[in-house]
Amino acid sequence: MDIQIRVKVLKQQCVMAEVSYYTKEGLEKLKEELQYLKTVGRSNISKAIAEARDKGDLSENAEYDAAKEAQGLHESKISQMQEAVANARLLDESKLDASKVLALSKVKIKNVKNGATMTYQLVSESEADLKAGKISVASPIAKGLLGKKVGETTEIQVPAGKMEFEILEITR
Repeated sequence: MDIQIRVKVLKQQCVMAEVSYYTKEGLEKLKEELQYLKTVGRSNISKAIAEARDKGDLSENAEYDAAKEAQGLHESKISQMQEAVANARLLDESKLDASKVLALSKVKIKNVKNGATMTYQLVSESEADLKAGKISVASPIAKGLLGKKVGETTEIQVPAGKMEFEILEITR
């Protein structure tokens, strides 16, 4: 395996060692994906290696080398996901304080400059899905909203510059 890939994998493993908070559905989705990788994914890679091995001389078989490299990357992903599941914490949404923005809060905000309103739920990085209105708690907007209460405004640095938002509503 290339040294740059190893360094990247090690960095990802260090990041993955951190505790992450999940909704019940998010943790189930993570566990399902891990199970899929361990069963179907491993089976598919084994078939690809077997097919490549059947093609002859392994010393000059690029297809075999590619399949073995894919296997290494696949096993690395499984390892990372196992670490994520081990460090996952399930948040009980019913016990969250709805008076301020926290992880898993659904927050309705208004762009002070143009009056546009949007609603986001702050979720773990792996659950983030902008189309579904779920943003990572590690995103600039979520970081700027955390701890704020209804009626407060906050100025958030985003790639396009500074934006000011007013918190309109917080729900669980």
